[in-house]
Amino acid sequence: MKASKVAQYGLIAALALVLSYLESLVPSLGVPGVKLGLPNIAIVFALYRLGWRDACIISLVRVFLVFLLFGNGAGLAYSLAGAALSLSLMGLLKKTGRFSSVGVSVAGGVAHNAGQILVAMALLETARLAWYLPVLWISGTVAGVLIGIVSGVLVERVPDQR
Repeated sequence: MKASKVAQYGLIAALALVLSYLESLVPSLGVPGVKLGLPNIAIVFALYRLGWRDACIISLVRVFLVFLLFGNGAGLAYSLAGAALSLSLMGLLKKTGRFSSVGVSVAGGVAHNAGQILVAMALLETARLAWYLPVLWISGTVAGVLIGIVSGVLVERVPDQR
């Protein structure tokens, strides 16, 4: 792997990690489980700039670093499920060419929340948590729009170093 590519991975993963930390400083917005999804700015940027495989690697690096620095086992399970479902759907939608970065990001936000609820339902052995999905899908949509706009602007304005 070229040194420039390793450097790109490192910069984007570091940005995602810093955004994760900044997000942890923001109060819960009054609704449990609702977050801004700031690290997804870096992940959506990586998806568009580097491709799906590279975005997956960067996302996994971020998830494990956040776990090692700030997290716990349950948090890791939630993050991995959310990231896997989100990146899978975002990659598929981007590949079709029919969705903007905003549409891809919204789908990713909603899928991330669905993945986390599925893990919670499995860990707590109850399907009753599904009632909370509409709340998380609304927040995922709003956050996804904001993240998609910021990511789209970055993809347009940050010079490509490949």
